[in-house]
Amino acid sequence: MMKKISLVTLCMATAVMLISCSRVRRNPGRAYMPDMAYSRAYETYASTEALQRKGVHFNAIPVEGTVARGDTITVYPYRNDSAGYNNSKTFANPMPALSATQFLEASRLYLVYCGICHGEKLDGNGPLWKGGEGPFPAAPKNFMATDMKAMAEGTMFHSVTYGKNLMGSYASQLSTEQRWMIIHYIKEKQASAISATPAPAKDSANKVKP
Repeated sequence: MMKKISLVTLCMATAVMLISCSRVRRNPGRAYMPDMAYSRAYETYASTEALQRKGVHFNAIPVEGTVARGDTITVYPYRNDSAGYNNSKTFANPMPALSATQFLEASRLYLVYCGICHGEKLDGNGPLWKGGEGPFPAAPKNFMATDMKAMAEGTMFHSVTYGKNLMGSYASQLSTEQRWMIIHYIKEKQASAISATPAPAKDSANKVKP
């Protein structure tokens, strides 16, 4: 009798072991923190608003009041609201003019983070737009347009920090110093374009031709 019980027990244990060792996973089990185990997929260039509509609450903005290690640039004081955007034009770029080395680095950062939308020539015709043939749904800003040339550096920084329209925040990808460097780069390129614009021709009476 004892032998039969032992044999049955051994057979049952063997069966359980074989089932447990099967490569076919019949039950996925439970995850203690499912958001950590199964990340939500989203489009690389999806706007933060589009993500929020899908229930993904991600804005890529550092915790309020924190300063990145090694970041010595003046803290930007304005919040991400209408008042902050309006006041941003009064905030001057705290970085001095770029050196040749800094300008080269700012050019590289622009091409990596901005050029894909705004274009290598800052004309808003980057690879994601391609004159409307690319995958981006709306035309990026043309930095060489009159309104963008007149935009204050502080307002540009506000938009890059918090995001604007379909453009998300770049506060997690670029340090405060890097953002100001890129804005310096854009403004220098705009100034070069303005200085390179030929003066209107004049007729013999020194009047500007229409």
